[in-house]
Amino acid sequence: MSLPQIVALSSVEIIGDFGLKSYANNGGILNLGVGIMGYIGVVSLLVVALQGSSILMVNGAWDAISTLLESAAAYIILGERFDNYLQYFGLCLIVIGLYFLKVPLTKNHPFKIPPL
Repeated sequence: MSLPQIVALSSVEIIGDFGLKSYANNGGILNLGVGIMGYIGVVSLLVVALQGSSILMVNGAWDAISTLLESAAAYIILGERFDNYLQYFGLCLIVIGLYFLKVPLTKNHPFKIPPL
């Protein structure tokens, strides 16, 4: 697992989430397709990230990066806002937690397609 892999995983998850949110509220086969394809990408990238790493590291980093990226996207793209300033402080605590996880910038373990 590396930071770029987790950022890619979280970014694809955002695409899936936004597609499924649009489908849930407005319908449409395109929105459903974007959501499903996003989550197919999540599964693929999760396999890559998990190989040679632990679930604890991947899940902790994924949750943190996903929360930060999706919050930024919801803030910028959807115009959503928190009700209380302490909620923004909570996001700052997530950044601190991500620092303490010491997520590597590069992956030392090369990916190999697992046998079926």
